[in-house]
Amino acid sequence: MSYVDEVYDLVVQKNPSQPEFHQAVKEVLESLRVVIEANEEKYRKDALLERLVTPERQILFRVPWVDDKGQVQVNNGFRVQFNSAIGPYKGGLRLHPSVNLGIIKFLGFEQIFKNSLTGLPIGGGKGGSDFDPKGKSDREVMAFCQSFITELHKYIGADTDVPAGDIGTGAREIGFMYGQYKRLTGLYEGVLTGKGLSYGGSLARTEATGYGLLYLTEEMLRCNGRDIKNKIIAVSGAGNVAIYAIQKAQQLGAKPVTCSDSTGWIYDPAGIDVALLKEVKEVKRARLSEYAAARSSAQYHEKTNGEHGVWSVKCDIALPCATQNELDLEDAKALVANGCFAVAEGANMPTTMDATEYFQKNNVLFCPGKASNAGGVATSALEMSQNSERLSWTFKEVDSKLKDIMVNIFHSIDEASRQYGMLRNYVAGANIAGFLKVAEAMNAQGIV
Repeated sequence: MSYVDEVYDLVVQKNPSQPEFHQAVKEVLESLRVVIEANEEKYRKDALLERLVTPERQILFRVPWVDDKGQVQVNNGFRVQFNSAIGPYKGGLRLHPSVNLGIIKFLGFEQIFKNSLTGLPIGGGKGGSDFDPKGKSDREVMAFCQSFITELHKYIGADTDVPAGDIGTGAREIGFMYGQYKRLTGLYEGVLTGKGLSYGGSLARTEATGYGLLYLTEEMLRCNGRDIKNKIIAVSGAGNVAIYAIQKAQQLGAKPVTCSDSTGWIYDPAGIDVALLKEVKEVKRARLSEYAAARSSAQYHEKTNGEHGVWSVKCDIALPCATQNELDLEDAKALVANGCFAVAEGANMPTTMDATEYFQKNNVLFCPGKASNAGGVATSALEMSQNSERLSWTFKEVDSKLKDIMVNIFHSIDEASRQYGMLRNYVAGANIAGFLKVAEAMNAQGIV
């Protein structure tokens, strides 16, 4: 049995009931096979892959808090500090009922390679809780966040582990967490990113993941003889990533026509009205049905079992920006049949493995999230730099640096795919380019 297969089997054996983590490891190891087999003797002797797929630290804790009725609630808290070979752990905090250890490990593992691709000195980590901020009052959210950070603060710091926002964790939640961290430690440092502008946050951080997704997509198309202007784009999600991907797509001359949330999806052939979408989702925190009620050109569809939603619409480009494994093989077949020629992931692992393979077999340009959605963590790292220097850069400065990073990421993964004989296989290119930098650092630092 090859070293790659041995390590994957070991992961499944040692991490039962964690399918998302198994999926992430399998995808990475399969695309690294050509690199691993060329160096198998050395990597096996140093147990490099075993160390790569095993987190340096897993922190699990309870989060007790009191709701508005005076009832004590208890949630589970997680922080997986996966790999610090190239810098302090960096990765978001996800607040969602679906959160469990396996999902956090999958996200943290992906984060290693994503952070490496940015070219910035940040390692991989991820955290969160099965707490659901939806429907909670500000006081309840504050109570949870303060309890959560009361335990987590022992393990994080500006040069150790720098969490950020993710699904369910926006500026409100980061503010509550930062205030409690500062209260407990007495330190005013860049320990959490995604902060408000009045206390160390960075301009363009809110827009970063969505904007970065479009900067990379535009460059991928350009390098393959295509132009993003006037292209029809299907977008899933209606959170931070989706909203700003839609906004930047419009700025680049494309027409996004869909978005979705947990209850349904919108098809707006006139093009999504970003101002209205922001009003519904960011201000009112309402459902997309309110978007359709306010816009005559929009069609709202309730989600039902077997419903393929936004992927059933005819489009040129698909940008899955909601959550993991949302785009399956049937969706991929529908997109290809409808003429879709490019897919770039705005969420983490939103495309199933068989759907990814189908896109590649049908010559669809496909970019994985660890490359295409790296704009968020890249700008978080830029926020860390500003905090360290006690400076605040302009929106234009941050946006310019973000675009440069995303363009460079595309060229790194494109070059890796060419170098290893897998032209336009950007999944392999992303994994190889990210891995080589981390592996070099791990080897240089000895068996730790």
